[in-house]
Amino acid sequence: MTGFLRRVLSPYRGLLILVILLQLGQSFLTMYLPTINSRVIDYGVANADAAYIMHQGILMLGIALIQFLLSTLAGIFGAKVALMTGRDLREQVYEKLIHFSRRMIGSMGAPTLITRATNDVQQVIQFITFLFTAIIAAPMMFIGGLVLALSQSVKLSVVLLVTIPLLLGVSVVFLKLILPYYREQQTKIDEMNTVLRDQISGIRVVKAFTKEQGEKERFERINGDLSRINTSIGKITGLMQPIFTLTMSFANISLIWLGGRMAGNGQVQIGQVIGFVTYISFILTATLMASMIFIMLPRAEVSVTRIEEILNSESEIQDREDAFLPEQFRGEICFEHVTYSYAPDNEQVEPVLKDISFCAQPGKTTAIIGSTGCGKTTLLDMIPRLADVTEGTVFVDGMDVRKLLRHELDQAIGMVPQKAFLFSGTLEDNLRDGKPDATQEELWEALSIAQAKEFVEKNERGLKMKISEGGINFSGGQRQRLAIARAIVRRPSIYLFDDSFSALDYRTDQELRRALKPVTQNAAVIIVAQRISTIKDADQILVMNQGRIEAVGTHEELMQSSRTYQEIVASQPTDKEVAS
Repeated sequence: MTGFLRRVLSPYRGLLILVILLQLGQSFLTMYLPTINSRVIDYGVANADAAYIMHQGILMLGIALIQFLLSTLAGIFGAKVALMTGRDLREQVYEKLIHFSRRMIGSMGAPTLITRATNDVQQVIQFITFLFTAIIAAPMMFIGGLVLALSQSVKLSVVLLVTIPLLLGVSVVFLKLILPYYREQQTKIDEMNTVLRDQISGIRVVKAFTKEQGEKERFERINGDLSRINTSIGKITGLMQPIFTLTMSFANISLIWLGGRMAGNGQVQIGQVIGFVTYISFILTATLMASMIFIMLPRAEVSVTRIEEILNSESEIQDREDAFLPEQFRGEICFEHVTYSYAPDNEQVEPVLKDISFCAQPGKTTAIIGSTGCGKTTLLDMIPRLADVTEGTVFVDGMDVRKLLRHELDQAIGMVPQKAFLFSGTLEDNLRDGKPDATQEELWEALSIAQAKEFVEKNERGLKMKISEGGINFSGGQRQRLAIARAIVRRPSIYLFDDSFSALDYRTDQELRRALKPVTQNAAVIIVAQRISTIKDADQILVMNQGRIEAVGTHEELMQSSRTYQEIVASQPTDKEVAS
C-alpha cells in the first residue's frame, strides 16, 4: 500500500509539501488557542481585567481566522491532489485495458474491469482525501496535545492511561470485524454488474423466453447478498461512533470531576482544567482519526490490490523491440503451419486452429466457410493480432506480423467483426473511426457502397443522426451495413469480413458485394460466411472442419471435390429458389 501511494502521488510532490505545511500551520494554531483561552480565564476573568480580555480576544480571533484560511487551503489542495491522482489512475487502468487481448478481457470479465476502473479508484480517492486531513493533523494533535496537557498537570494525565488504550483496542476489534465484509462487498459488486450487464444487453432474449421472473430472482439474490453485507458493515460502523463518543465523554467527565477536586484544593487553576480538557479532546480526536485511517485502510487495500492486478498485467500481444514500419502495405497474407490454442500449456485442451496454411493475394477474394466453432473467427483474429499464433507464422507482405508495429498494421486493415458494434454518439463519429480526416464526400460514398445511404438520407439529421450504445436503435442489417461503411472509409489494403453479411437479405447482399469490387480491386479480401451465395464468386474458398482446412478451391472445384462443401450447398436454397 505504501509503495502504491508513493508511486501514484510522486507526480504531485510539490503540492503534497504545500498541503503538509498548511496542515502543520493550522494544527499548530488550533493547539495554541486553548492556551490563550486558559490565560483569559485565569488572568482576565479571575482579575476582572477587561483590557486583557479584549486584547487576548482579538488575538484569538486573528489566530482563528488564519487557522480557518490555512485549513481551507489545505482541504482545497489536498482534494485537488486526490482527484488528479484518481484521474491518473483511471487513465493508467484504461491504457492497460485497451491493450488487453480478447482472452485476457474474457478471463477477468468486462463487469469487474469496469468496477475496478470506477468504484475501486473512487475508494482509493476517498482514502487519500481523508489521509491528507489526518496524516498531519493526527500526529500533531496527539503529540502537541500530550505535551501541552502534561505541562498543565501531570496528575490529570492519568485519565489518558485508560482512554487511549481503550480507543485503540476498540479500533483493532472493529478492524478485524469489518475487513472480511469489505473484501466480500467488492466481489458482490462485480457479480451485480455482471447480472445487470447480462440482463440489459440480453433484454430481447429475456423477454422472448419469458425469463423475467427468473432473472428478477437472480438479481434479487445478488442484491440481497450485497444488501446483507452492506447492512453488516453499517452495523459495525454505526456501533463505532457511539462507542468512541462514550469513551471520550467518559474521559471528559473524569477530567472535570478530578480537575474540579484539584482546583478546589488549590492544586490547579480553573483555566488550566479547561485547557487540559481541550488538550485531552485533541489527543482523543487524534486517536479517533488514526483509528478511522485503520478502519478505511482495509477497504482501500482491497481496491488497490484489484487495481494493481490490472496495472501489473502485461498484454500477451506487445510490439517487439525490433518491430518496424514497412513503407507501404500491399495486402498479401500468408499463413504457414499456424496452430492456435487458448491454453497452450495444457495438452488436454485441443487447439482451435491446427496446421493452417494458405495465402490471400491482393486483388483477390478469399472466402472461409465451415461449421460453427471450427475456428473461422479465430483465424481472422490472427491477422490484426487480436491473438498471436501458438505455432507457425502469419505473414503480411512477406513480413511476420509479430515484427510489425501494431498501430500501423491496424491502419492497413479494415475489419468488420461478427457482431457489428457501433459506439454511442453520431453516425459521423462512427464512420470517422475508420478515417478521422475523411471528407463528407468520402463518408457518403462509403455509405453508398455499403447500401446504407438510402436509410441515412431518410433521417433528417443525416450524418449527425444519434446512435445509441451498441447501435441498438438500428436493425441488425443496418448495423452491419454501417460497420461495413466504417471499414470502407479507411480504404485499407486488407478487408476482413467476419460473417458481416449474415443479416442482409439476398438482394442487398448481392448489390453490396457488387459495389465492393471496384473499391477492393487492389486489396486482399477475406470473407467468413455461412451463406453460399455470399462466397460462391470468391477466387478461392477455404472449407474448414474442426480447426483444419479440409479443402481449397473455387465454388465449381469444391462442388466436385469436397463432400463437406457439397453438404453445405445442399442444405441451403439455390438462387432460383431464393428468387421465387
